[in-house]
Amino acid sequence: MSDQTIYVWRRQHLIDTGQLPGTNSSDLFELAAARKRIAELEAELAIHRRAAELLGEVTSPKGGSKPSV
Repeated sequence: MSDQTIYVWRRQHLIDTGQLPGTNSSDLFELAAARKRIAELEAELAIHRRAAELLGEVTSPKGGSKPSV
């Protein structure tokens, strides 16, 4: 195990216990989860936008703009 690894662990422990300023481990975990969820939502939004574009290109066989009831 490298000295750098031990240094990082020790520093994070000091942050987690409030002895050093910084982002604690639980906040880092929540932030990573939030970033992952944002990426998923952005991908989903892109899919919906593309679907809306494709559906917007479809015209009614009668040329009307109102759906029949």
